[in-house]
Amino acid sequence: MSTTALTGRLGEASPRFKARMAGVFQLLEAITAGSPGVFILGRLVVDGNAAATAANILGHERLYWLGFVSLLIGAACHVVWALLMYELLKPVNRSVSLLAAFVILVCCAIQAITNLFYLAPLLILQGGSSLSAFTPEQLQALALMFLKLNQYAFNINLVFFGLWCVLTGYLIFRSTFLPRILGVLLAIDGLGFVTYLYPPLAYHLFIPYLAAASALGEIPLELWLIVMGVNPQRWKEQASAAGECRS
Repeated sequence: MSTTALTGRLGEASPRFKARMAGVFQLLEAITAGSPGVFILGRLVVDGNAAATAANILGHERLYWLGFVSLLIGAACHVVWALLMYELLKPVNRSVSLLAAFVILVCCAIQAITNLFYLAPLLILQGGSSLSAFTPEQLQALALMFLKLNQYAFNINLVFFGLWCVLTGYLIFRSTFLPRILGVLLAIDGLGFVTYLYPPLAYHLFIPYLAAASALGEIPLELWLIVMGVNPQRWKEQASAAGECRS
């Protein structure tokens, strides 16, 4: 299905259904995209030890591949989540909604590149004859370098995600069909992620400040969307005023 066709079908769905599906895909993205970094890389990567890291990756090949598949699913869920949030919030301000959609799609593209950096170390370590010119130590060092690139790319991804959170928080705050406090909390969460422009500062603030801001900004929104959705009457009124209502 093309993106145009998907967007068209989303546009025909009820606002409450869009909201609940946005919450579902937000949850799926959080689980599938977040788990490999925490539970796989956190378990296998030994800081400053390329040989031990390489041995761990090769010794858990299936787990590593499972992490890559999970990351791909997460990227796909992120795209659907982005489209749903655009459809849900464009009656508030179409221009800001388009900007937020552009930012999050750039974020998704960076997320896909990050996934390739995640897979690269395993492919390098399994290179066989195609990489026979390199010594095992060089291959291990190269694999570790790609893991560092994975982290750098992930930090850039978080900056764009933070910008999206700020824009989306503004739209939620200006909406009449979602609680304003959800927008305030999401915008604060986004400002926290923007600190990844300077990663040492973000790492210093992560526990407890950024972690708390992320939990307070994203979990309440996720639960509200899944359980409550939006107020359909107020959504239609705002959409009608903006010329967006199709029903």
